[in-house]
Amino acid sequence: MDRHSHIPWQEYCCLDLKTNAQKQDTNTGWLRRHQTLLQRFLSTSILVNVVHHMRKADLLSAQEAGLIQEMGSLKDKVHLLVEFLSVTDPHGSALQTYLQCSHLTEYNLITVHDSVVRRYKDALIQRLKEDENSLAQVPGNSNSTLLLIESVSDLQQREHDLVQVSVNRGAGPLHGRVLGLDKLIASLTRGSTAPRVTLTVGVAGSGKSRMVRRFIQLWSTSQIYPELSLAIPIACWELSSFDRLSVERMLRLFVPYDNMDIILFNESCKVLLILDGLEEFRQSLDFADAPPTSDPRREIPVSDLIANIVRGNLLPGATLWLLSRPGTGAKVPAGLVDRVTEAPSPSQTSTPEDVSSQVWTYLNSQKPLLILSSVPAVCHIIITTLSRLLKLDSDATPLPRTLTEVYAHYCWPHLSGSDTPSGGIRKPLSTLGRLAFYSLLRRRYTFSETELRTYSVDIPTQGSMLGCRILQRRQSWLSDSVAWQFTHTSVQEFLGALFYYISSRRGMFDLFSESSVCWPRIGFHSHYRAALQKTNQSDAAAQGNLDLFMRFLSGLLSPAAAALLGSSLGVGQEEQLTQRTTASTLLQNTVTGTGGDAVSMRSVTIVTCLAELQQVEWLRSIEDDLINCNLRGKLKGGVCAVLAYLLQVSDTCTEETQLSNCLDSSSLKRLLPQLLYCSKLRMENNEFKEGTMELLGSLLSAKECHIQMLSLADNSISSKGIKPLSRALLVNRTLTTLDLRGNNIGAKGAKTLCEALKMNQVLVSVNLQNNHIEDEGARALAEVLQSNRKLTTLNVQKNGIGPEGVKKIGEALKKNETLQDLKLNSLLKIVLSLQMIQSMNVNELLIGLSHVSSLQSNSVSDRGIKALSHALQSNQGLSCLNLRENSIGVAGAKDIAKALKKQFHVYSCVCVYFSLQWNFMKAGAAKALAQSLMSNTCIQLLDLQENTLGDNGVIALASALRSNSSLSVLYLQGVSAGKSGAVALADALVVNESLHTLDLRGNSIGMEGAKAFSSALKKNRSLRSLNLQENSLGMDGAIFIATALRGNHQLTYINLQGNGIGESGAKVVSDAIKAGAPDCVVDI
Repeated sequence: MDRHSHIPWQEYCCLDLKTNAQKQDTNTGWLRRHQTLLQRFLSTSILVNVVHHMRKADLLSAQEAGLIQEMGSLKDKVHLLVEFLSVTDPHGSALQTYLQCSHLTEYNLITVHDSVVRRYKDALIQRLKEDENSLAQVPGNSNSTLLLIESVSDLQQREHDLVQVSVNRGAGPLHGRVLGLDKLIASLTRGSTAPRVTLTVGVAGSGKSRMVRRFIQLWSTSQIYPELSLAIPIACWELSSFDRLSVERMLRLFVPYDNMDIILFNESCKVLLILDGLEEFRQSLDFADAPPTSDPRREIPVSDLIANIVRGNLLPGATLWLLSRPGTGAKVPAGLVDRVTEAPSPSQTSTPEDVSSQVWTYLNSQKPLLILSSVPAVCHIIITTLSRLLKLDSDATPLPRTLTEVYAHYCWPHLSGSDTPSGGIRKPLSTLGRLAFYSLLRRRYTFSETELRTYSVDIPTQGSMLGCRILQRRQSWLSDSVAWQFTHTSVQEFLGALFYYISSRRGMFDLFSESSVCWPRIGFHSHYRAALQKTNQSDAAAQGNLDLFMRFLSGLLSPAAAALLGSSLGVGQEEQLTQRTTASTLLQNTVTGTGGDAVSMRSVTIVTCLAELQQVEWLRSIEDDLINCNLRGKLKGGVCAVLAYLLQVSDTCTEETQLSNCLDSSSLKRLLPQLLYCSKLRMENNEFKEGTMELLGSLLSAKECHIQMLSLADNSISSKGIKPLSRALLVNRTLTTLDLRGNNIGAKGAKTLCEALKMNQVLVSVNLQNNHIEDEGARALAEVLQSNRKLTTLNVQKNGIGPEGVKKIGEALKKNETLQDLKLNSLLKIVLSLQMIQSMNVNELLIGLSHVSSLQSNSVSDRGIKALSHALQSNQGLSCLNLRENSIGVAGAKDIAKALKKQFHVYSCVCVYFSLQWNFMKAGAAKALAQSLMSNTCIQLLDLQENTLGDNGVIALASALRSNSSLSVLYLQGVSAGKSGAVALADALVVNESLHTLDLRGNSIGMEGAKAFSSALKKNRSLRSLNLQENSLGMDGAIFIATALRGNHQLTYINLQGNGIGESGAKVVSDAIKAGAPDCVVDI
């Protein structure tokens, strides 16, 4: 056998490929079996050589070679080649021989690829099946989607996982885009390239490892990425057991199959390397100082190995998927990461299927616990605890209100369970607790069996309560390696806090040092203060490593936790009270001692410790002041820190944060870092100066700003103050509603703001009422309306805008297609009163307006209505028009009627609600409107109250009702209708099927009119509400109506008040109506 038939794996290992090839030659159908691989791995140059060789061997004709050349893609060319050779050389012997002699690498790859990959996939599938039972007991997110984000946020880089969740109220990233696993490592647009390095971050317990398992399951069963030769999942805890490692040795460990190097080191093969749990490396990743190397056989420290793989020095052709907690993921240089995703949180609004309504109702009443339930693993602990306690149905065991109480209930039954050695809670805590505490200080979360034995922790047996609920077993993907970890990092932190608490009562040395040589420290007070200081130190606080530990340590001193654990721990009530008082004093002093500095997350954590300790009097008093808007002058000392805590957990701040009439520059500066995460912020009447507005500008410009609604009304903001706000709007991507009413930005400030609005593509509602912007500001707004495609609501009332400014806005509305609500009632009144209808052209103002327009009490008159009618004929969006109290007469009504008639024929359906109450309209006007109603089938509500229509006008409207099929509400109060008008309306009701509300208050239809309505009601089946108040019906008329209702059960309301019936008559009529129509409400 010559040396070319061997591929060295290592110096001691050779693979005999010739023997393998000869065995394959004896099989039939080689071409067909390997057609897909030939299409994947034959390059253009090799294909040219193959075609040339096959021509020389007379296995391809010149015509066939030409047809192959003419095919478009390389894949199609290879497919046609196989088709031709299948006829002349069915076994593919010639092609095999040629490839083996001239292109051995490609031949070897084509020959062994599928068999090796299939064997590898089968092994992965088998491991997934073995893990099914154990995974069923491990909480986590089983979702198959991720959220595509821009980068890891500053909050995620700095803070503890559960602090991140609390600050964001359990919600995911603001700008996350859903990304399925099938798109995870694929290009998302036609012109983009697939990412080489994809980073997925998620808090502990969010289901990242489950996501990896789901991906491997889909890939192994060929449901995703068929072009991917290998997907190699590696749990980082496995690599931590090695001090030094080479790429070649690492791959040999996780893909221990012959011939695998042919795939791994071939550029034509796509290989995905999955590194799950970067935070589990014992040595922190250092991308800056790791020495570069490209030698796959060189053994280097594991952290340097990973750094070189991510950099692309090693395995440059491989695709990488990195998964970690956010703090560790942020250490990977952004320039090396092509795509960042985040594990999504389940929605708080959706109730888990296996959770009882009683559990969920209680959880909704405990906001801090509800927020943390967005983490699947924590949710499992909380739900398990509540479900068990509710089943006990014992008044002696109250439901937990704090996180510490939940974990005490969760861990206590298992620590003292039947599988735990005798000695109660103290023996497990001296072993498990010590392991948890000192591993937490070293940021270690996974342990080998050797490490467990070092701390005298017995290896949990299969099915033991300790193994299922406190410790869980982790198995390597393809080796026999086993490790152990706590079911969630929060369980480790709780047990660590419990160990520290017990040890601090009798400890004589610093417990933060595991060495016997350390500073003496005696008494609980000294140890608690040391823990508090350690939590606030920069090295531990870099990612809030001890935040939850400190929260649990404080919570163990609460009355409820002390009652549960006190006797088992041997702590008396007097000692508990002393400890509680000591801790409360230290915590409050720490909070109030922050001075004028900005409120940090550390300060909020200390307030959380107070809440966990159940020392809530101070917190409740500040919350009461917040609810009652009584914080003015009180935002000093620790109050700002407490307020920042309330912003996260108080129901008062869930929908809207109310900080009106209480902020000044110094208090705003202190609260600024915490206000970033509010969604709706109301800061009115605070008299913000220019310096304060600079602070607000920085708030809105921040990358992590969550604010969607901001009200700065009545703050005396000037043209200078609006500048930093305008600059912020150029980069802000969250603010949709901005309220600036009652300020003094003037024309100059309006121009500054408008320059930002031209670029901003997020704001949809802006309120500039009463800002003195005048015509110059209106012109600037007009320019905005011509280019902005997001703004839907704009309020510019009370701004001193004259006819010229209104004209400019009107011209802009011709081009604008998005504005739906423009509030400028008083502007129209000014223009119309100056009789400048023609020069400013009201039509220009209404062409683009949609939804609602109110012109009530504007003295529009017939002349103004004529211009308005022209506008209505072109308008395509106006749905409600209020022309109440505008001195409109017959001529104006005719113009309106003409517009409505034409509008329907041109645009099918536009104006729906139409009010003409309190005008000077008479019968002629009613006749004109009736004519339009006969053809317009859009109007649903028509209000003609207090117009002197008379019987003739009502008769005309009744005639229209016979054919109209859209009008459902008709108001005819005080229109001077008599007997003949009522009879006409009654006759119309016999055939009308759309009208459900008819108001005839204050007319004089009399008994004859009532009689006519009585006959109509027996046949009408659409009317629901009828108002005949003050119509001189008398007793006879009322009886007519009551009799009719015996056969009509659609009417749900009738008003017969003020008809001279008397008390006894009213009772008779009322009883009669109730007997015949029990569901009908009667006012009489």
